[in-house]
Amino acid sequence: MAVVSGAHSTTSLFHHINGFRRFTSCLSFSSSAAAASLSAKKKWRQPVASSVLELCGTKIAKDDVVRDDPTNNVPDTIFSKLGMQLHRRNNHPLGILKNGIYEYFDTNYPNTFDKFDDLCPIVSVKQNFDDVLVPADHVSRSYNDTYYIDSQTVLRCHTSAHQAELLRKGHTHFLVTGDVYRRDSIDSTHYPVFHQMEGVRVFTPNNWEGSGLDPTSYAAEDLKKSLEGLARHLFGAVEMRWIDAYFPFTNPSYELEIYFKEKWMEVLGCGVMEQEILKSNGRLNSVAWAFGLGLERLAMVLFDIPDIRLFWSSDERFTSQFSEGQMGVKFKPFSKFPPCYKDMSFWINESFTENNLCEVIRGIAGDLVEEVTLIDNFTNKKGMTSHCYRIAYRSMERSLTDEEINELQWNVREQVQNKLKVVLR
Repeated sequence: MAVVSGAHSTTSLFHHINGFRRFTSCLSFSSSAAAASLSAKKKWRQPVASSVLELCGTKIAKDDVVRDDPTNNVPDTIFSKLGMQLHRRNNHPLGILKNGIYEYFDTNYPNTFDKFDDLCPIVSVKQNFDDVLVPADHVSRSYNDTYYIDSQTVLRCHTSAHQAELLRKGHTHFLVTGDVYRRDSIDSTHYPVFHQMEGVRVFTPNNWEGSGLDPTSYAAEDLKKSLEGLARHLFGAVEMRWIDAYFPFTNPSYELEIYFKEKWMEVLGCGVMEQEILKSNGRLNSVAWAFGLGLERLAMVLFDIPDIRLFWSSDERFTSQFSEGQMGVKFKPFSKFPPCYKDMSFWINESFTENNLCEVIRGIAGDLVEEVTLIDNFTNKKGMTSHCYRIAYRSMERSLTDEEINELQWNVREQVQNKLKVVLR
């Protein structure tokens, strides 16, 4: 279970769609870098995505995913992240965290949970939204929030996209880990590609009969016990609290918070699965719980990683600090290069969104852009609205030259004006 809001705070059948038949095998189930730093003397260029990649055992051409089509909004920068699967690298913080969670479930529920970490991120709209009861008018379905390959195919927004298919295949206890994709703002905790883990456990009458509890209460009690144990496994003996929440796919729904480093921190979202999901996937007379968590969110806290861009770094000064099985090793910053700030003002139109602006900027500057912040806005007497954004450029690995920053900013201004149809001031 994974939340489908634009933020990354929580957690949480492609057979014949517009000629993409080649993806059918990509959707089969299987268990289970950023570019190198450049010399400061060279101008930075956005890494060029390979024209073909292998995804879940299937070769996929870039033209199949990035297309000049009004129903497609996947940029080259996103295509270049497909298949990187940071969560499957055992000496990467995300892989270390994933395996730490596996260890908890394997120890407390031996031979119980099936694990999937190589499911194809290209899914149908039905899988991503309909199968988990996301309302037709939910904001997450918009082109502003989701990457669409075509009108019926998306890059999954959450690992919940595989929930229905796994239930139909007979799985009753499973963990799904994978890369997920959302158009979002630019700052130290948000990135358009991140990683989630979904957990589901199904119960039958044999489980709850004799407990003195109704099925929903039984599942909710087991859910809280299981996830409190997971939180202690990851963070130690911390104070916890449960917050009532709302998710389309669970009822009741909760968020688990822990008191960590002198503040309350959200760890995951969860709840008792809606009966409609179970019944429509062949699980009659059953009840289930589900949870979803963001790996980056927890890894940033556990490993003291200050910027989400670092997870994609191939710099040895970053990668060499982490080893398989070493949970919670504290990241030692290897450099702190100064940021360069550039402001940009323009008159917006009715179709303008901040997510679209961030997509344009990220498409030009890539991971050299650290943050985009709205610092001023006003509406004049003619009803025209102006926004002023401050763009922070900073490399995690080297000092940027004035020449390359000025060139990036010039290109940003030009592309923002041309693609977003705004009027620069």
